[in-house]
Amino acid sequence: MAELPKTLEDAIAQSCEAVKSALADGITRIQVELLFPELKFMTVAEQFLPQFTEYESRLKVFFADAGAAALARRDWTDAQFQISDIGTGRAASLEAKIQPEDEIFLFIAPTSVEVPQLEKLCELIGDRPTIMLTPRLEDSSIVGIGYTARETRRRFISTIESCYYIRPIDDQSALFRCYPGLWEVWVEIQEEYQKVAELPKKPSGDELDGILMGGQTQNTNTSDTTPTKKPSVFKSLQRFIKALSS
Repeated sequence: MAELPKTLEDAIAQSCEAVKSALADGITRIQVELLFPELKFMTVAEQFLPQFTEYESRLKVFFADAGAAALARRDWTDAQFQISDIGTGRAASLEAKIQPEDEIFLFIAPTSVEVPQLEKLCELIGDRPTIMLTPRLEDSSIVGIGYTARETRRRFISTIESCYYIRPIDDQSALFRCYPGLWEVWVEIQEEYQKVAELPKKPSGDELDGILMGGQTQNTNTSDTTPTKKPSVFKSLQRFIKALSS
C-alpha cells in the first residue's frame, strides 16, 4: 500500500512504479497528476524521464508547443530520446510526428487547448504506451468553449487511466491515488494524517464534500474501518515544492 510521499522525489518514484504496474497490466493510456499550483512541470519531467532511459531513441517526448520543445533540446543536449511538440498544424503534419519505430510516448504538461491534436496523435499511436505527465486537460478556466469541444475533451479524457494522482483539497486534506490502489481521501486530525475514505473511482466534488463534512470513514474493506494514521507528511511535501519554486 502506497503512503503519502514525503518529498517530490518520493512522489515521482511512486508515480514511476504506478506507471510500470499499469503498463504491465496492459493499460496503454496513462496519466500522472501532481496537482500543486507551485510545481513547475519541467522539475517533474527532469526527475521522471531517467526512469525510462532504457527505451533510448524509441521514447518520443512531446511538449505542448515548439518553444518548450526547443528549450528542452537546448537544455537536454545528451538526451537519447526524441523531442517533439504537439503542434497545431494540419493533420498531415501531425501524422509525420508518429513513426513506426517509436515505441513509447510521453506528453509533458499537455493542456485542454491541445486536446484535438492530442486525440489525433493518440489515434495514430494506437495501442502503443502513452503517458501524460502533469496534464491540464480539465482546465475549467477556459471561457466560451462550446458543447462539442467539451464533449470531445470529456470523451478523450475518459480513455486515460489516472494511475498516479495527488492533490491538496485544502490545508488539511488531500486526494491520493497510486495504481493499482484505490482512490483515497486523507485528512489531518490532531496533527496526523488519517486515511478516511477509499473509493473505487475518482470522487466528484460533491462526494468529497460529503466525505469531508461527514467526517466518517468510508472503506471498501468493511472488515477494517479503522483510519490509518500517518505522520503529517503532506504539509512537508507542500513546503518542499514551494521551496523548489522560490
